[in-house]
Amino acid sequence: MSTIHAVNSLTARWAGTVEDGTVFSAAGVWPLLAFLADGADGPAREELAAALGVPADQAAAAARELLAAMDSMEGLDAALGLWTSRTLELHERWTAGLPAPARGVLTADPEADQRNLDAWAAKHTNGLIERMPVEVTGDTELLLADALVLRTRWLRPFERCPLRPAAGPWQGRTLRGLHRRSIRLDRIGVAATQGGQVTELKVLGDNGIDVHLLLGDERMTPGQVLGAGVALVDRRLTAVPGSRLPHGQAGPGVHVEEQQCTSPQPPSLDVRTVAYDVTADHDLLHRHALFGLTTARNTAYGHFPGVSAAPLAVAAAGQSALARFHELGFEAAAVTAVAATRGGAPPARRYLTTVVQAVFDRPFGFLAVHRETRLVLAAGWVTDPEPYREDGYR
Repeated sequence: MSTIHAVNSLTARWAGTVEDGTVFSAAGVWPLLAFLADGADGPAREELAAALGVPADQAAAAARELLAAMDSMEGLDAALGLWTSRTLELHERWTAGLPAPARGVLTADPEADQRNLDAWAAKHTNGLIERMPVEVTGDTELLLADALVLRTRWLRPFERCPLRPAAGPWQGRTLRGLHRRSIRLDRIGVAATQGGQVTELKVLGDNGIDVHLLLGDERMTPGQVLGAGVALVDRRLTAVPGSRLPHGQAGPGVHVEEQQCTSPQPPSLDVRTVAYDVTADHDLLHRHALFGLTTARNTAYGHFPGVSAAPLAVAAAGQSALARFHELGFEAAAVTAVAATRGGAPPARRYLTTVVQAVFDRPFGFLAVHRETRLVLAAGWVTDPEPYREDGYR
């Protein structure tokens, strides 16, 4: 399994747990788990390798490869940080496997340490994430963290307009709608899955980072919709492109029809969606099995002899993430951290044209994808879009 496939697989499995509005980045979690796997042994090593989808002895190299690939992606900035207590000695072999992280020292003052860590998170996400997602305590011996921030501007901006859904969870609200029309019919497609149909709209950024909007049949769960989106990105699932969709209701939120117009016009894709601003905090230990941290969190004994001779166990693991989608572009950020402690041991007239209409006016998913490698950088589910205001931005 390639590293990118492994990260996308974790994205799909994490998506399977989604029940409400959220945003998360498996690309932020995966490298940290990989470096932990490199220094682990016993059941903890086996569980981490299973969560990663790669053998533990290959994990550190794969993580370095992933971080180097992300570092070369236009529009994406990534950083890795490592902090240890003054008395913790790390094995040189393990630290040599890290890609030159920012090294810091944890003092005997947890409040001062927390301020420094929060400042690091804010600095490496351009202020989008203001706090480290875990709290340090006097018992924290090691903290490994990474930060991701990505921005892209649409090749073709949207126009702002009020959107008033006639049905569904957003009925009765006036939302900050986004509208645009183009001749690129195949930016949209409809895929059939076991759970139902999923509509995928690709919104292209100007730096190779795109956002895929995903609307499923109303009976589908967020996990099913996002899982289908990842399968489409990985090319394990194919969609019928907009130019080949049948007339009538062609998929969730998609209607194809002939419309009159005053002059000859090519077929077009008419899209209406909503602006959104989603934030989320995740305690990774609440889903310890998903991340291979079940055994590693047991403080009765140590699990990482490859990291240090001192017995270490995972005391906390978390991620804070944000995503914003608006008229001009998209931005997202995530900070992920793992802390270890010591273990015990208008009207138309004459001509006809085909119009593919797509409306995202009820909860939907999104994936931020690096176009060339197909790496999913961030994913989420939108349940509370931005309200419409006459004066524009918030």
